[in-house]
Amino acid sequence: MSITDYLIDSSLVLLVLLQIRERELTMRAVLRPLIIVAVAVANYVHGIPTAGNDLVLILGLALTGGLIGILSGQAVLMRRGRHGEVLARSGWLSSFYWVLGMGSRFAFVFWLTHWGGRTIAQWGASHSITSFEAWTVALLAMAAFEVAGRSAVLAWRRHDLQRVAQPELV
Repeated sequence: MSITDYLIDSSLVLLVLLQIRERELTMRAVLRPLIIVAVAVANYVHGIPTAGNDLVLILGLALTGGLIGILSGQAVLMRRGRHGEVLARSGWLSSFYWVLGMGSRFAFVFWLTHWGGRTIAQWGASHSITSFEAWTVALLAMAAFEVAGRSAVLAWRRHDLQRVAQPELV
């Protein structure tokens, strides 16, 4: 892993950890993780491998990431503030899902680059995964779908709360 990989993963985890304290949920806060993951995708994805079972791997991890992101977004505690602003706080469950997704990718890549490369290469060959590029795209798809799923749920819930006349917990 490069220093850039560590910085991107760490910044995405830090964004959720910063939300443990309740604060206003602005569209800027919803979009920030999408921008970070878009930078990562632009830096690392140079094509989508389609040979063998590469697409199955990519789609499987993308759907897993999307599910984790949706669960994380649903578990965020949200309410209207005194002045009608939407307030959000990541509780332990929301943070758990987010760190599960981001942390599992981080741990996998760390393991892969330190001592698991041969094992992954053998597993990939026996399951028709044609290259390490497929793993890169699959892991980034997982991150992108996790971020997109969480951001979409937060934006939708924020929109619903803005329409509510009375402050309440959702």
